[in-house]
Amino acid sequence: MAIKVTRKDQGEANENIIRRFNRKVLQSGIMPLAKSQLRFSKPISKRERRRKAILREIRKAEKTERIKLGLK
Repeated sequence: MAIKVTRKDQGEANENIIRRFNRKVLQSGIMPLAKSQLRFSKPISKRERRRKAILREIRKAEKTERIKLGLK
């Protein structure tokens, strides 16, 4: 899906061309599609989620312990 923007005449300002291009991109709906494809990640397994949750809890406990001791 390509978007073509050509000069209307030789005297057209670059800002106008950029504005027309941006408008066409917004109207076409390409950007939300591209962003959603960039953010796609494979679903992680139940075992992996559990392991990460355990690590988060351990780190959180260590952090609160350091705060209690005044070690930052």
